[in-house]
Amino acid sequence: MRENLDVQRELGSVGREPRWAIAFKFPPTQATTVLEGIDVNIGRTGAVNPYALLEPVQIAGVTVKRATLHNEDDIRRKDIRIGDTVIVHRAGEVIPQVIGPVLSKRPPDAQPYSIPATCPTCGSPVVRPEGEAMSYCSGGIIVCPDQRWQWLQLYVSRGAMDVDRVGEKLLLTLMREGLVNDPADLYALTKEQLLPLERMAEKSAQNVLDSIEASKQRPLYRLIWGLNIRHVGEKAAQLLAATFGSIDGVMQATEDDVNAIEGIGPTIAKSIVSYFANPQYREVIEKLRAAGVRLADEPGSGNEVVDGLLSGSSFVVTGRLARQTRSQIEAQIKSLGGTVMDSVTRKTTYLIVGEDAGSKLAKAQKLGTRILDEDLFDRLAAGETLPEPEPAPDAEKPAKAKKPRAKKAKAADAEVQGEQADQMEQPEQGTLPIEE
Repeated sequence: MRENLDVQRELGSVGREPRWAIAFKFPPTQATTVLEGIDVNIGRTGAVNPYALLEPVQIAGVTVKRATLHNEDDIRRKDIRIGDTVIVHRAGEVIPQVIGPVLSKRPPDAQPYSIPATCPTCGSPVVRPEGEAMSYCSGGIIVCPDQRWQWLQLYVSRGAMDVDRVGEKLLLTLMREGLVNDPADLYALTKEQLLPLERMAEKSAQNVLDSIEASKQRPLYRLIWGLNIRHVGEKAAQLLAATFGSIDGVMQATEDDVNAIEGIGPTIAKSIVSYFANPQYREVIEKLRAAGVRLADEPGSGNEVVDGLLSGSSFVVTGRLARQTRSQIEAQIKSLGGTVMDSVTRKTTYLIVGEDAGSKLAKAQKLGTRILDEDLFDRLAAGETLPEPEPAPDAEKPAKAKKPRAKKAKAADAEVQGEQADQMEQPEQGTLPIEE
């Protein structure tokens, strides 16, 4: 037993993955069914997300009628065509996914699939930016009702402006009645406009207006997040608020100004500048200003950049942590002067991983980003100098013949990395088109 433990210590681990162990997983249950059609929905940033319409099939006790298809390239890589008999499973025993076609059963008239040339909701041209896997509706959140609907959902969500009395059903009703077309319209609502709506009485109407009024005082980063700027999530919004202090400062910033922020790269910088160059979005900002929405953080609001032990280092946190929640460890990083990012880039200093880390871990390994578990992060936060990281599996020297266990270790690494690569995050999914 002692010898086995010594071998484990000698082999060590890569990130959270021990070289001396291999995870055994049962293969997912698969079934075949007919691909009756391919439809798309539009995400809040305009992403055109294709999904499969299947002849209903039972998989592990669940009736599956739809499945993700990710993007056009994925469909072409798998050579999936309408009318095909396809193999379907539930990825992770949860998400229905089309594996590929049964070519022997392909109808003779089946044609390769292409993303629609125009948005099915607003009719705007669909474009695919160079170097990106996704295609996008070019109508934007002002023109496209699907994007507008999801923009409004983001704006009132708990993480953004937290308008807790305005839910999905009420938002949909307000849009259909022509009362709300952008977030600023929420602040112009009156009780007289709300009372005729279904299931709206005097008290409930007042509660809605009170929650809208309360949202005017949210911190700046929550407003920036709620504006639905492409590539800008909660962490990037916090960095922008901490750096510029006001929405006017963000609007006036150049790409170089934004790109200079630790944790924000050129793609996000370009997206931010492009957003505020659009006169339609600037008009929304001015309407928010006129409504009395807070557009700047007061000094001492807690959003200032802190100078501390982790200053100059940027972190991404992924996976399920054992001792802290993700928000707790992110707050600790910020209190020590570190920067928290949404995604792994070349600017990322450390990736903190917990259980079930997915594509962020795979990308960090590809970029050579330093990977920490909770124990290593605690040592870093306490001011300790961390030991040099173990070399990546690809950089290891070939194992000597007298140590066959090293070969097994490499096989384990390869399997683990293969599993991580398969656990890619799902693309953003939209909602069903809104009737207009």
